[in-house]
Amino acid sequence: MSQFNEIISGSQLTLVDFYATWCGPCKMMHPVLEQLKDDLGDSIRIIKIDVDKNEALSTNYAIQSVPTLMLFRSGEMLWRQSGAMRLGDLKNLIASYQ
Repeated sequence: MSQFNEIISGSQLTLVDFYATWCGPCKMMHPVLEQLKDDLGDSIRIIKIDVDKNEALSTNYAIQSVPTLMLFRSGEMLWRQSGAMRLGDLKNLIASYQ
């Protein structure tokens, strides 16, 4: 968890995907996040957190459904949403914080 806090505390925009391996919508998000990283490159950091392997972190952020996406900068949560998103919607959202 300390490594997580270190990552989200940086000045770089960080998108966190809380997911589960058994979750259908989470599996749909994987190629979307890969394309997002390809499109935005180093302007954003994307990390994936498996809720089943990181129960304390999931509890700390009150994750009740997966996928849950969160956007952080300098340790501050800027945005949060549960459920799968389309690439275009995600890119527009991130652009509003860059």
